[in-house]
Amino acid sequence: MTDPKEQLQAALKGAMINKDVVRRDVIRGLLSAVKQVEIDSQKTLNAEDTVAVLQKEAKKRRESIDEALKVGRNEIADHEKVELAIIEGFLPAQLSREQVASIVQETIAQTGVTSAKEIGKLMGALMPKVKGQADGRLVNEVVRELLK
Repeated sequence: MTDPKEQLQAALKGAMINKDVVRRDVIRGLLSAVKQVEIDSQKTLNAEDTVAVLQKEAKKRRESIDEALKVGRNEIADHEKVELAIIEGFLPAQLSREQVASIVQETIAQTGVTSAKEIGKLMGALMPKVKGQADGRLVNEVVRELLK
């Protein structure tokens, strides 16, 4: 895995050269979030930890989009969608719903989970397999569908 921090630095330079203000500001915000986590944890983040920070930032944008649409603030939602698209450009490719369903079915077979009462056991075994590749909300939806 290439270091996302290096990708962010290179993209920041490119955005500054191209005078892309929105992209520049989003990337600066991402670099700031990574730096803040490094300061708080008092260690330099590796590539996997940096991706986790980026995923957290993407999740914030998704939640903001949902909230803005609920209250009819489409201009805010549109701005957040642009930011989310920029962030997703630095994240690893996400699994499709079908790929997630396949992994869930495989994990159900391995763990022997048969009902929704055992969802915690299933999620505990499942999340490390899809970490960084699928949104937790999507995984939860697929699990609930398959355990009906």
